[in-house]
Amino acid sequence: MATDKTTGQERPIFSDKEALLFHSRGRPGKLAVVATKPMATQRDLSLAYSPGVAAPVLAIAQDPSLAFDYTTRGNMVAVITNGTAILGLGDLGPLAAKPVMEGKAALFKRFADIDSIDLEVDAKSVEDFVNAVRFLGPSFGGINLEDIKAPECFVIEERLRDLMDIPVFHDDQHGTAIISAAGLINALRLTGRDIKTAKLVCNGAGAAGIACLDLAKALGFDPRNVVLCDTKGVVYRGREEGMNQWKSAHAVETTARTLAEALEGADIFYGLSVKGALTPQMLNAMAADPIIFAMANPDPEITPEEARSTRPDAIVATGRSDYPNQINNVLGFPYIFRGALDVRAKTINMEMKVAAVHALADLAREDVPDEVANAYRGARPRFGRDYLIPAPFDPRLISVVPPAVARAAMDSGVARRPIVDMKAYRHELSARRDPIAGLMQTIYERVRREPKRVVFAEGEEQQVIRAALAFVNQGLGTAVLVGREDRVRQNAANAGVELVEGIEIHNAKLSSRNAVYAQFLFERLQRKGFLLRDCQRLINQDRNHFAAAMVARGDADAMVTGVTRNFSNALEEVRRVVDHKPGHRVIGVSLILAKGRVVVVADTAITELPEAEELAEIAIEAAGVARRIGLTPRVAMLAFSTFGYPPGERTARVHQAVRVLDQRRVDFEYEGEMGADIALNRDLMSAYPFSRLKDTANVLIMPAFHSAAISTKMLQELGDATVLGPLIVGLDKPIQIVQLGATDTEIVNMAAIAAFGIGG
Repeated sequence: MATDKTTGQERPIFSDKEALLFHSRGRPGKLAVVATKPMATQRDLSLAYSPGVAAPVLAIAQDPSLAFDYTTRGNMVAVITNGTAILGLGDLGPLAAKPVMEGKAALFKRFADIDSIDLEVDAKSVEDFVNAVRFLGPSFGGINLEDIKAPECFVIEERLRDLMDIPVFHDDQHGTAIISAAGLINALRLTGRDIKTAKLVCNGAGAAGIACLDLAKALGFDPRNVVLCDTKGVVYRGREEGMNQWKSAHAVETTARTLAEALEGADIFYGLSVKGALTPQMLNAMAADPIIFAMANPDPEITPEEARSTRPDAIVATGRSDYPNQINNVLGFPYIFRGALDVRAKTINMEMKVAAVHALADLAREDVPDEVANAYRGARPRFGRDYLIPAPFDPRLISVVPPAVARAAMDSGVARRPIVDMKAYRHELSARRDPIAGLMQTIYERVRREPKRVVFAEGEEQQVIRAALAFVNQGLGTAVLVGREDRVRQNAANAGVELVEGIEIHNAKLSSRNAVYAQFLFERLQRKGFLLRDCQRLINQDRNHFAAAMVARGDADAMVTGVTRNFSNALEEVRRVVDHKPGHRVIGVSLILAKGRVVVVADTAITELPEAEELAEIAIEAAGVARRIGLTPRVAMLAFSTFGYPPGERTARVHQAVRVLDQRRVDFEYEGEMGADIALNRDLMSAYPFSRLKDTANVLIMPAFHSAAISTKMLQELGDATVLGPLIVGLDKPIQIVQLGATDTEIVNMAAIAAFGIGG
């Protein structure tokens, strides 16, 4: 859900139909298995299977710990459920839980580069579930239990931890406890409270509530100051109704019998219950500067607006992403397992949880990097009442939390492979971040600082409509769909998309700016054989001409097109309306994201066979793109030869282009001519100590358009690489062209890139 800023009403950011389409398009679901070793030759197959596989089999039989070295076990977590407590939907069975478990597995990969597989177990009894899971230990490095109802989840986790020698972690319990505890530590700090004397009341005695209190006491809360409430009221000593051993462990001596009575004078409210459980009257009875963690989902026990209107001195956190201080489990479980796996921990103990709490709390108090600042639309968040917990996309999380967890595992004696060089380990962790997600997130966050008005030229296409909705919902700006309104609305309905505020529909033929655009185009084309009526027809009937004119005349900031026609035709239409930027050259650039690095490749779309001067200009433009995305450009001028060998006529242009760059005294590293293998491989480059490149190249200038286009497309289809582009660079306005038939994700990425300013 998201809050409409004008009406204050909550509205869905997507429909059920759109969510179903998301899960069903292409290959159903959200996961796939990808081989990590080549399987291209008979020799590869022999090494991967028979007879080569016998060597690791025998080695592991002799020393079981070698399974971590020769198999996926050390980086593999099973996400396991029986579907008895799916999200807030209840007991819907194991099969219905599979979309959630696939999503959890995908988050493990996205945030911590942990391979994961979901297992849905059709077993409701504790005994059956435990027996189904306990014998899977040799397959995995850890077990993440999920969506299992209380109190069975307590018994299951405890039994499996005793029976298995790998970490078993019920995230519904401990994840919520860890993230909320990190925020609580910082809230106590802000309000000047002592953890040993602060009074905490928790409403909700399920798995998460019990885990939150266990962790709170481990952090230093006095058990006498911690009160648990459930649907029957206060859990007090001597109560018999609705009790179990886990509730009994938190029973206290008190005369309070209701939540309202327990909250009188309390410092902290922990809500893991239901919407509306905390009333304004209860809140008014709390101590000064009350700390309210209303974590019921999707609707909190009290909304931040209501809490602050009742008590302006309140500090409020919820489980919602559209309010500050979100208690988001993704801040915890990927990184906790990352640290546990990397030291081959036998379990995840209380010491490791406490270490994660303090790591998160400490990180929130540090100055945030640009990636986080941009996510807050340019208002750099500072530690305070509305920033108690790090943002989920803080790039430092992976290099902060896992080392803390790993260190705690080592210190508490549950690590089987201690980390010697913690500094090197942190660097290794930083390199694990998904390059495309990291790159696009940086671009998205920068655009959010200054949202743009972007024209989606082919506005009647379903994938374009979905992309426009995603663009708006992610706070990137306004989306203008060019098309016939009835057709756009019908196709949106067919796609299950709601045309929310921030999406506009412009019919080119009916636009009030139609005549202005036609006259503008006529003035550009009148000496190229076009009559005024020709220009009027182009504006009326061709959406690329109309959309480009919107951008050229300042009625929009950027444009994206290309879904329904080939790249060259779309570019020709755009260039009738928009010139190149003065002093720049129009080129095509592709971004290659592979093996943890980003490489800029040019020219991949425009200049078919560039001469030396043109190659130099292409290099300058491409280096500028590299800088825009945060790279320090190191440019390699590619050829089939390296520094003159083998000789050939076709390399002369490349050699001369380097001389042109010498004369221009550019402010970036460059070298050539050289082969792609030399440019990208540090060991091979070492054979040329005279090279001016201080490290491997991150900008590759191809000697011809055809070689650039062929190589990038081959990489995309055959290599373990992601290709973004070609991006258009050097136009006077930011306009991007997607590939024919592009998906909604590809379109919104290109729209964000255009809004970011690459291309204009």
